[in-house]
Amino acid sequence: MLIVGTDSLGKDEDLGKKLMKGFFDTMKVYKQLPDMIFLLNAGVKLTTVNDETVGVIRDIEGMGVEIYSCGTCLKHYDLESQLKVGHRGTTNHIVEGLQDFDKVVWV
Repeated sequence: MLIVGTDSLGKDEDLGKKLMKGFFDTMKVYKQLPDMIFLLNAGVKLTTVNDETVGVIRDIEGMGVEIYSCGTCLKHYDLESQLKVGHRGTTNHIVEGLQDFDKVVWV
């Protein structure tokens, strides 16, 4: 299980967004895929308004990975109607994932 709590990696926002896309691209190429990706906080922008990551995350979903974006976070950022890939999720998905998966990684 992968939990993504941001839309960029590191402190430089522009570079961080490129690095985040690169992270998902690399995950896809090497087929090092978790069973589930849960996006929360600003991470929900990766499945809504960030067109560069929407495509690669859609590809990853097509490879069998469950994609969930935090419903509370979507509402907070006023992005509920803009979800382009995956499903609206709840913290229940995180709690269940912590119980069901041997490895949980936070980004």
